[in-house]
Parts: sequence; structure tokens; C-alpha cells
Amino acid sequence: PFSVKLHETSDPDKKQMLERIQNAVKSAVEPLKKALQNRLSEEEISKQAEVVLQEAKDILSEWLDAKLCSQVTDNAIFSNLPKFWEEEYHKDMAALNVLPADVLTRVSEYVPEIVDFVQRIVDNGYGYVSNGSVYFDTMKFDTSEKHSYAKLVPEAVGDQKALQEGEGDLSISADRLSEKRSPSDFALWKSSKPGEPSWDSPWGKGRPGWHIECSAMAGSILGESMDIHGGGFDLRFPHHDNELAQSEAYFENDNWVRYFLHTGHLTIAGCKMSKSLKNFITIKDALKKHTARQLRLAFLMHSWKDTLDYSNNTMESAIQYEKFMNEFFLNVKDILRAPADVTGQCEKWDTQEIALNKSFFDKKAAVHEALCDNIDTRTVLEEMRSLVSQCNSYIAGKKSTRQMPNRMLLENISIYLTQMFKIFGAIEGDEANIGFPVGGNGQTLNLESTVMPYLHILSEFREGIRQIAKDKKVPEVLQLCDSLRDDVLPEHGVRFEDHEGLPTVVKLVDRDTLLKEREEKKKIEEEKKLKKEAAARKKQEQEAAKLAKMKISPGEMFKSEHDKYSKFDENGFPTHDMEGKELSKGQMKKLKKLYEAQEKLYKEYLQMVQNGTAN
Repeated sequence: PFSVKLHETSDPDKKQMLERIQNAVKSAVEPLKKALQNRLSEEEISKQAEVVLQEAKDILSEWLDAKLCSQVTDNAIFSNLPKFWEEEYHKDMAALNVLPADVLTRVSEYVPEIVDFVQRIVDNGYGYVSNGSVYFDTMKFDTSEKHSYAKLVPEAVGDQKALQEGEGDLSISADRLSEKRSPSDFALWKSSKPGEPSWDSPWGKGRPGWHIECSAMAGSILGESMDIHGGGFDLRFPHHDNELAQSEAYFENDNWVRYFLHTGHLTIAGCKMSKSLKNFITIKDALKKHTARQLRLAFLMHSWKDTLDYSNNTMESAIQYEKFMNEFFLNVKDILRAPADVTGQCEKWDTQEIALNKSFFDKKAAVHEALCDNIDTRTVLEEMRSLVSQCNSYIAGKKSTRQMPNRMLLENISIYLTQMFKIFGAIEGDEANIGFPVGGNGQTLNLESTVMPYLHILSEFREGIRQIAKDKKVPEVLQLCDSLRDDVLPEHGVRFEDHEGLPTVVKLVDRDTLLKEREEKKKIEEEKKLKKEAAARKKQEQEAAKLAKMKISPGEMFKSEHDKYSKFDENGFPTHDMEGKELSKGQMKKLKKLYEAQEKLYKEYLQMVQNGTAN
């Protein structure tokens, strides 16, 4: 059956996907065949069989469904399986720091409300019963004075491809089309075949249509209208247009939804992510490679209404943004930890502070404006990045003149940025901390307040040791101090930054981040070493080539060029070309310059020989 399905599929993407499944199954079956033929142990055969089952699960599930679905009579299967995946979904949402919904609705629990919803649409004159099913009369609805059909995508009315993608066999198979007054009509309630989920209704055993459950559940909770309805861009027609029509037919109004927010597609390496094409990546798999914050930043760095391509480049941009912001927070925290008598609490503002504060207020206004402009998070993050860049320049300028930055101003900016990241869900919890948490949510305050005093004692002790080692010229002790900084502390999530003439900066950073930085640093150092060695070899080769050239006497330099000259004077200077023609004055002039240059090099060589420096 699968081979027939593959043969009949014309869509190139789906065909490629089906071929990929078929090849994977064939590859898994061969080792199982060999295991059976060679009479391997039951354990080995079971192991190979498990691989086959895993690769063939899609093929087998379709085959079992076609063969045995008519025997299914207990509706529990249609609630038990969704509950399992519902739990998995909630775990994924919690891992991504997505706030839970205020109300959770399940279609299987709303069947009575759905039946009542359909009945009222029929009573209002916009639905009709046909062969145990109930259909929405789009023509009747569209021609009424107070309604119009397909408000979102009016040009898609009658588009069979869109209906196929949106409803499948519920609307356009031959037997379904024969039940409808118009091809655009859609199912509100479908009579069930044996093995399909079914519930009792005034029209016989059946199940909800593809769109009705959304209207019935939302209407039960929110009433006759709502402000915002979300969903993917591809759901505009027929799903959302049909939702609008049936809901407004039920409530007899024309404003069931005031604003639709249709999000762009998520693509993987340029291809639309699709369950049917099986080219998707699960949240669990994504979280194995990247943190929830990095995924959020990747989404925030793109417009919610545009296509987002999940790729290495996209995620690398998010990682670098996080790193840039995190370094700023770490630097500010280091400044805030400085003793109050050094930094002061209420320093007089100079022109630098005034300029930075003005920029701070300008950026806050720009962020507010961007959020009001269609929730433009991409611009918001760029404005925040620009503000941090200005803060970094301010800090660097102060440190270059051995002045401490104004910590109250930097603290206010950091608190604002932290609050923005909390609003965007990139920072969990409500603790009054600055920057990204270290060691997990809720641990930052305890971690920093507990370990920082000890780390500063260690840092000061190390600085004293380093100074003694420099004064006494003991390189072994300096190497130990460097090893503590580069090898030991990163394993425990601690970064020491040494700055000439300034105290060591102590930062708490995620261990994995520090280890990755260490590997990158080693890689860069190795590349520098290789480049240095290559440059030395090149220099050596150039010097050897130069020495070899210097060894040639001017009287011999042209005689080796047999393909150019045929006669030479007593000094080895060419006078005739290969054809025996006398060289022109212009040619002679050029060759004389070369001859004189070589003569000079040769004299240098002879001098080197005399001095014993020629190798």
C-alpha cells in the first residue's frame, strides 16, 4: 500500500519525504534479515526489530489504521493519546518559559457545546442537514444583509487546493461534494464512519467539523466577540474565514474578532516546516543545542509576521546577541560591587553622563514606539543593543582616564534592560537582580551574594602573588596564576579578567559558556601559532631565495637565459637576441639597470663571505 501511495504522489516535496521513509525502512530491514538468517541471539534480533519498528512506524500506523480502524468503538483512545501529547507540550512550554494559558480547552470535553452551537447555526438559517452531516451554507450567509463570507481572503473562495489543504476529505472528496449545496460549503458536523470518533447528536452519530470546535470553545469562554485571535499565516483561509462565518452566524453579529495576528512560517534551512513532510525539529531537540533564552532571542530578532528560518546562522546571531548583552551586565555588576567610598553614591554628572542619560531616555522612547508599531521586537532589540554600545563606550572612556563610571546611571540602565528581557520572557522570575541568571532561575541572588566575597579574596590574593612573581622574576608562579585563571576557574563558572594597572574583574558566567570560550581561545592561539610558523617559513624561504640570487655574479646572470640571448660581451652582458639581431638601445638600457642591481647584490654577498655571515 505504501508503494502505491508513493507512486501516486505528485507533490515533489512529499514524494521526496516518502522516498526517504521507504529507504530508511529498507536499510533497517536488511540487518534484521541477516540476524534471522544467521540465527543470532534473541536479544540481537529484538534489537534489530526495534530499529525496524521505529523507522516503519508511519507506514505501519497507516496500514493498521486502514486494516483495523473499523473495530475501534471506545472513544477513550481519542482522549488518552492527546492527553499524553498535551503533557509533553506543557513540558516543552515550561522549558521555553512560556506562561501557561488561563483556560485550557479540549474538544472532547466540549462536544455538547459544539452540538448546541451547530444547532443554533441551523436554527438561524445558515446551516443544513445532509445525509447525517451538517454543512454551513456559505451562499446564504454571504447574501444576507449583515454578513459577508471570506473577509480575510475573499479571493480564495472556491480555491479547491486551499480547501484540500484546510479540510481534506471533509470537504472535497466525491461523496462529500455530493452532500453539499455549494463546493464552498464546509462541514459543521460530520457523520462518522466505523472506527472514527463519534458522539450522539440530533443528526445521528458523528463528530465535529474542522473549524467548529474553535468557535464553540472560544465562544463559551469569551462570549460573542474577542479582541485578538492568533494563528499561522496559512490558517487565514479556510480555517479562520470559516471560524468567522460560523461564529457570526451563531451570534448574529459582524465583529466576532477585532484583530487577527497571523504569524509567519517557521522554515528549516529554507524549507517550510511541515508535519506532513516530516522536516520538523522538536522543541526538545532544539533545546539540546540551544537554551530557551537563545531560542527566544532568535524569535525576537525577527518580525512575528515574517518567515523565520531556523538555521545555524539564525541561532549564531542570537547567541552573539546574548553574549554581547551578558558581558555588559557582568561589567556593570563588577562596577556595582566596587566599594562605595571609591565610586561614591552621588557623583556630579559631567557631559558624558548627561549625554548617556539623554540617550537612555531617547532609547526608551524608541523602544515604546517600536512596540506600539505592530510589536516590532526586532527594532526593540536593536535599540537595546545600541544603548549598550553607548554604555560600553562610556565605561571604556572613564576607565581610560582612571575614573570610575557613574554606577547609579549604569544601574538604572541595567535594571531597565533586565525588565525588558523579563517582559520578553528571556529572564525568568521576579527577583530584583540585574542581567541574565547564573545557575538557573532563582539561584542568582544566593549564588552571587554567597560566593562573590570569597572570589574577591581569592582575586586579591592572586594579584598580590602575581606582583611578587613579577618583581622577583619567577615565571613559574606567573604560569600557575594564569592556569588558575584559564584552566581551573572556568570549570566552576568563574571568569577572572586581568587589566593592566586595574584590579582583576570577577564574573560569574555559565560553565558551558566559559569552556566554549576556552576552546575558541585555544583554537585562535593555535591558528596564530600556525600563521606565525608559516610566516617564519616564508621569510626563511625568501631569505634563502635572496641569498641564492646574490650568489650569482652579474656576468653569469644573463647567460642562463638561453631562450632570450645568443651573444654576450666580455662581461657577460647580452648584445644579440636569439635570432641574432642586435639589441636596441632601449633594451640595452633596461638590461643595464638589471645588471647594475645584480652587481650591487653580488658585492654585498662577497662582503658577507668576507665577514663570515653568509650561510
